[in-house]
Order: sequence, then C-alpha cells, then structure tokens
Amino acid sequence: MAIMDEETRQEVKKLLDGLQSPVKIVFFKENINCPTCVLAEEFVKEVSSISENLKADIYNKYIDESKTAEYSPKQLPAIFVETPFSGKRVIFYGIPSGYEFVSFMEAIKSAASGKVELEPETIEKLKNVSTQVNIKVFVTPTCPYCPAAVVLAHRMAIASDKIISEMVEANEFPQLSSKYQVEGVPKIVINENVHLVGAQPESVFAAAVVDSSK
Repeated sequence: MAIMDEETRQEVKKLLDGLQSPVKIVFFKENINCPTCVLAEEFVKEVSSISENLKADIYNKYIDESKTAEYSPKQLPAIFVETPFSGKRVIFYGIPSGYEFVSFMEAIKSAASGKVELEPETIEKLKNVSTQVNIKVFVTPTCPYCPAAVVLAHRMAIASDKIISEMVEANEFPQLSSKYQVEGVPKIVINENVHLVGAQPESVFAAAVVDSSK
C-alpha cells in the first residue's frame, strides 16, 4: 500500500532528482519486538524508489552484526541519512511521518550538498565544539513546531563531525520519553544533561551545544 499520494510523490521526486549528489538511507529493523518496523521499512523503500539519487540499505540489527557494529543503532526502527558530508551522524529513530516528513526531506537535501543553512555566527560557534555532542530531539508527527528543531539539529551535525543528531518519535519510544521527562515537544536533550523545551532560537540552540562540549 502506497504511503504517499501521487501529488506528494511528484514533489518528492522533484526534490530528489535535483540532489547534488547521491544519498544512502541505511535502515535497521528487527522482526519481533519492533511494532513499527514493518511500516518504517515500507516508508524507506517507497521514498528510495522515487529517485536513483536515493539508495536504501536495509539491515536486521540482530542478523547483520557487522553493520550493527558499524552504525550502532540505539533504537529501532533506525534511519541513517548518510553521505560523505553527514557521515553516520544524522539519524531518525521512528518513522518521520506527518510534519516530520519535512525534516526527513531537509536532512536528505542538506546531506547531499553539505551546505547547511545556518547563520555565520552559528558556523563559527560550532568550530569550538571539541568533544562529541549528542543531540536528541523528541517529536510527534502532529507537532508543527518540531521540524524546525530537528532540521536545525541535523544541520549542526552536518556542519560539525563532532555532533550526532537524533530525531526521536516520542510516541514510538514511551520508555525513552519517560526517562527524559518528555511532557511537551519539541524536547531537546543535549549530552544527557541539557534539556530545552519548545522551539529554540538558533543562537540559543547553538550556544547550548557548544557549552555541552566543554
């Protein structure tokens, strides 16, 4: 069953055919304890079938052990948007559906070009990130304010090889949402100890990332 209607499919095709370089979508699943893995796999296959610029590699976390060791997916389903610019640092845990489909398309676009739409001041700040920073952005598909936070986090991960950015679909991972006390979205967690709630200005977000690396 098609996930996208024809109009959406044509818009996605236009974007993907215009990519500056190919993008690899690396998907991890399992067959028993992942209720959304089947739908997520259908999503990845459908999107990647639209253009030759998108290639999907699909792995089982517990069968394809070498790939699991290489990518280290922490949750399932996991989607990595990989290019020479993004490496393995741009990640979606859960299905990027609803408003988050925009985040997914933006991640592909930015990863393909390596050019991120960040303020010059942000680019300069990110040069001061000296140790690895992990950003988790908790979202829901119906949250109109969440994509901006996810897109910004992913852009920073593409801009700095010290940053890993993870979208986490809060409804798909209730235990994680409970652990990080997600009561509203977007909820941003940086290096486990910095918690920001709601859409953040780019300058505030970037400053929190840099401070977390010190």
